Amino acid sequence: MSQSSRDSRKRPAAGQRAPEGGATKPGKASPRPSAELASSDPRSRGLWESPAAEAEPRPGERDRQRRRGAARDRRPFVQNLIGVSARMQRVFRLVEKVAPTDSAVLITGESGTGKEMVATAIHLLSRRAHEPFVTVNCAAITETLFESELFGHVKGSYTGAISDRKGLMQQADGGTLFLDEVAEMVPGAQVKLLRSLQGGEVRRVGGTEATRVDVRIIAATNIDVRKALADGRLREDLYYRLSVFHIELPPLRERRDDIPVLANFFREGAAARLGKRVERFSERAQYYLMHYDYPGNVRELLNAVERAAVLADGPEISHLDLPSTFREVPIPLLREGDAFPYSETLTLSALEKEHIRRVLVHHAGNTTRAAKSLGISRSTLWRKMREYRL
Repeated sequence: MSQSSRDSRKRPAAGQRAPEGGATKPGKASPRPSAELASSDPRSRGLWESPAAEAEPRPGERDRQRRRGAARDRRPFVQNLIGVSARMQRVFRLVEKVAPTDSAVLITGESGTGKEMVATAIHLLSRRAHEPFVTVNCAAITETLFESELFGHVKGSYTGAISDRKGLMQQADGGTLFLDEVAEMVPGAQVKLLRSLQGGEVRRVGGTEATRVDVRIIAATNIDVRKALADGRLREDLYYRLSVFHIELPPLRERRDDIPVLANFFREGAAARLGKRVERFSERAQYYLMHYDYPGNVRELLNAVERAAVLADGPEISHLDLPSTFREVPIPLLREGDAFPYSETLTLSALEKEHIRRVLVHHAGNTTRAAKSLGISRSTLWRKMREYRL
């Protein structure tokens, strides 16, 4: 089965700049009952808002800002990559360092973390940016077809070879060959690939002459490389040939600061494709997005936001528009040792009203569960709800 190739002259849409922080201008504020959910969480405070207009710096402040240097400036976009977290900023720096070279790069990380996006960014920042970027799904090619797919064949070399055909390495000549899921390649194919990389040439199946190729190799895998080496699934000599420069991508759950900028970027893209006015996430939706563990990483976030944009009835994405797995994240109540969430100026009755309202929100309006959490009977809860007009 033939693999796809991409001409990198067309920059990905993700490379287009969006507002700093990935958020659009806030519209009408979300209705209160759950406004405290995201804003009271230090992990998400301020990340969902658009940047406010900067005040005029005090005397001498401009010089101090200048002296801090560009190292402190967190750019949310590098080519087609998005991220403001310290982990992704480090990835950006590694990409910019290795891109101008011809060194082989090995990208590791869980499924859905964006390994192909990083490979594309390296290609676009290299001197090969206007040459082909060819992707090979190594897990999808059987050993019998590997040589033909990668190196090509001549007419009549085997049954069904009705014409000469260039292999993927020749198609990528002058550009970049991206070997996706390289650790899933069968052992026999690994030997043939290593021999070709060492010699810098390919020989078509059934051919007698070798052809020189100038190809930069970028490989990726989502499995534990050390375990694959120990198990014999990945040849050690091929590993060292591919991993001249290693970039490890963190899972999304370990870089939660990136969730708002990614979610807003995906929301804007989905809204444009759907032709809908979807401007923001509700406070509770923000809470669930920030606290979900994302086993599918960025790909799962993309799918969840697109689904939510389809379901949204107005300009705001509600928590009910998110997949049910996101809504399984519990909303915490006040626990021992937590920061007190209410103002100390509240009267006792106002505090009771606010806490009852908060518990009702936590249990989605279920009075039986709310009464149990509050340690009162349901009739007492109904009486207090009438008293406080909740």
